[in-house]
Amino acid sequence: MRFHADLHVHSKYSRATSRDLDLEHLAAWACRKGIGVVATGDFTHPAWCAELKQKLVPAEPGLYRLRDEIEQAIAQTLPAACRTPVRFMLEVEISTIYKKADRTRKIHHLIYAPDFETVDRISARLARIGNIASDGRPILGLDSRDLLEIALESGPHAYLVPAHIWTPWFAALGSQSGFDSIAECYGDLADRIFAVETGLSSDPPMNWRVSFLDRYRLTSNSDAHSPGKLGREATTFECELDYYAIKQALETGRGYVGTVEFFPDEGKYHLDGHRKCEVRLSPKETLAHGGRCPVCGEALTIGVEHRVEVLADRSEAQALPPPSAGAVSNLVPLPEILSELSASAAGSRTVAHGYGQAIAKLGPELAILQSMPVEDIARGGSPLLAEAITRLRAGQVICEAGYDGEYGVIRLFEENELARLTAGELLFDAPISKRRRAEAAKPQVPGTAAADNGEAVAPARPRLRLVSSQATAGSGLLAQLDADQRSAAEAIDGPLLIIAGPGSGKTRTLTYRIAHLVAERGVAAEACLAITFTRRAAAEMRDRLAALLPDGAERVAVHTFHSLGLSILREHANAAGLRPGFRVAGEAERAGLIGATLDLPGREAQRVLRAISREKRMRGGVGTGEATAAYEGALAERNWIDFDDLIALAVRALSRHADLAAHYRKRWRWVSVDEFQDLDEQQYRLLMLLAPAGSNLCAIGDPNQAIYGFRGADASGFERFRQDSCGLAATTAPAAASSPLPRR
Repeated sequence: MRFHADLHVHSKYSRATSRDLDLEHLAAWACRKGIGVVATGDFTHPAWCAELKQKLVPAEPGLYRLRDEIEQAIAQTLPAACRTPVRFMLEVEISTIYKKADRTRKIHHLIYAPDFETVDRISARLARIGNIASDGRPILGLDSRDLLEIALESGPHAYLVPAHIWTPWFAALGSQSGFDSIAECYGDLADRIFAVETGLSSDPPMNWRVSFLDRYRLTSNSDAHSPGKLGREATTFECELDYYAIKQALETGRGYVGTVEFFPDEGKYHLDGHRKCEVRLSPKETLAHGGRCPVCGEALTIGVEHRVEVLADRSEAQALPPPSAGAVSNLVPLPEILSELSASAAGSRTVAHGYGQAIAKLGPELAILQSMPVEDIARGGSPLLAEAITRLRAGQVICEAGYDGEYGVIRLFEENELARLTAGELLFDAPISKRRRAEAAKPQVPGTAAADNGEAVAPARPRLRLVSSQATAGSGLLAQLDADQRSAAEAIDGPLLIIAGPGSGKTRTLTYRIAHLVAERGVAAEACLAITFTRRAAAEMRDRLAALLPDGAERVAVHTFHSLGLSILREHANAAGLRPGFRVAGEAERAGLIGATLDLPGREAQRVLRAISREKRMRGGVGTGEATAAYEGALAERNWIDFDDLIALAVRALSRHADLAAHYRKRWRWVSVDEFQDLDEQQYRLLMLLAPAGSNLCAIGDPNQAIYGFRGADASGFERFRQDSCGLAATTAPAAASSPLPRR
């Protein structure tokens, strides 16, 4: 028989887990998800093990089920389509921390057992080594090789699988505390390892690039810390429903089908980065920055993609499925899809209601995502969900990759596309969010034909106004834009101010304009500078440019205002009055510094630091108070600068050295800035120094959408731009619907 297994979960006795992680909730969610075998987790914890022995009874060989009365009570809470048997496999995750080869190693392992006798022997051995009662995932000072030996000696059928092998901090191949091979980790017993867990941040094709992994069966599991996360990854088998058949499938491949995967971009350690500074980098960018955060100078967390690149001995083109490989299915959890469709948080009541309706009408989640005919999904009451599933199965997704503990985001629709598609309709009878309802209620586009079935036509996009010195004809890349966007992107000479409402495709317009300049107007990629506000927005802009300019995108300078300031200061520290080797102090360092300098407790130090930051932003980078003076002096003693100095000192350097400003104007002859409404005084000054009156400066934004007023942002910059750069009146272009541009 074919079934999905999720063989890495936790209980309520593990740290940082849900209190709902008990057997009843695990069984109920396994039914909703379509999981046939689910691990128990945490079998070494005395209290949890006692609960397992009380509530579970033997089922098929080596597997367990809930007692009849518990099973029946759970069935009453589930829709009929999801009332399927669930089996449990005894499992625990063990964390080992030890010193080897002059490095501290932190490795997580999964151990499986076919019966409670084996469990008791393992627990007794581990209890003599460390405390197994304080955490469901015990932390032991034990070599990985020795843990494997204990598992093997506990019984002939126990086995160990290295957990999430690429996770930076706690894994056999992790960049921070792991090894360079499975053999190095487990020593002379390494040949007893026959399967490894890929983790959320990698998928099998990434692992196929490393030839020494060919001999291992790749498994995927949820590592669920709450019941609702069950099945976000899983391993698929086609064998007898028993412990020994599952083990044999992993050892020999007979009965092993493959894995259900996250898109690895969604994993929270996929790319390199520094979460505190919202910095997310590709491996190539990390190397360019010397492994340091470009904002604060601290070491970056090296992500899975980078670590795979380091150990890979095959290119992506050479990474064909080895004989041990199974089928791979990349999916997005159904609650996340419903969250996108409803414009509601994944944990909201709207999504919970839609999820309940979906599985009641259609059946378990994995079947909906993976195998159910989309026609059946549409007939079940949601053509929109059917469209989402169609895109998902085709791999037509939009990825914002995770980094440094921050989960990535996978989307199936472009911005504002859903408002046009839904026109007020949503999922089954789930309520539509206020935001989506407002979007869908906008006036219709004049001249747009109604659908053949008489449904409402797509709502109009917000109007987009241009203030420009010139507009030229265009085609090619720009043919993919709507009329408004194309009008903006075609204007390439002189200053251009684009006033665009939410959902009108501001970033899309900006990136297509840059691509048009480089690919079709002969502008050197190195002559283009794009500036936005957040690291995530900058990463998205880089991704979009990479899709449009396969051979030149990496030469386009894409910065946030702060990373741009840092780049200028690093190139010309002396011009800003800085000593060589300066660095940006981290938030904790700055709070500690001001606390020590002014003898303030932690909370008061944070408050004063915020006040100094606000004062510096409002006063052009210069503070006047005694606290500010003392703080600046303490920073200078250590050759530190703070986050606000990145822009202020860059402005100072360019203002005082005309030749330096001329140098950058010559380097970047076409400057584009997104979210113009959020500029504060210092950011505006920096922009004008780089692109003064008459320059090829393109700014886009919405004066009604400013979100950084508390930081000194001032949307009156739109009128100031007109006076300083354009001297032109605003014109209006007709609105039109944009076409989706899926990217992976």
